[in-house]
Amino acid sequence: MKRYEIEHLIRAAGAITQSNEIIVIGSQSILGSYPEAPDALLQSREADLIPVQYPERTDLIDGVLGELSPFDETFGYYADGVDKTTAILPEGWESRLIRIANTNTNNVVGLFLEPHDLMVSKLYAGREKTWTLWRQPFVAVLWMPI
Repeated sequence: MKRYEIEHLIRAAGAITQSNEIIVIGSQSILGSYPEAPDALLQSREADLIPVQYPERTDLIDGVLGELSPFDETFGYYADGVDKTTAILPEGWESRLIRIANTNTNNVVGLFLEPHDLMVSKLYAGREKTWTLWRQPFVAVLWMPI
């Protein structure tokens, strides 16, 4: 997924949920800090999104923007509506969210995990694909203090 694609998902999720802030909680949150992240970090076709003002509207995200939806079939990427329990994150993560709002998001605010918080959540989940990715030298550079 590219930065313009996540911006498109934020814009669409904001419109369908009527939320003016959308948290990007999964791996694609790297795009908040690194819009030109290495391709190895951008392999996923999906983004995990939480509508801040209306967290109960995640079903709308799944139904309209989800996998195998007309949106997915048209654009080749999709969103999963999730909640804050989807990832285990370190204390204070919400205060470190990276804010992105522009014309591509129709000024809906995308709130992206700070890279260190993302790393903690991925390492805690302990999936094999995460370990394989994190062993690549270029990825280690991303996690140095900013």
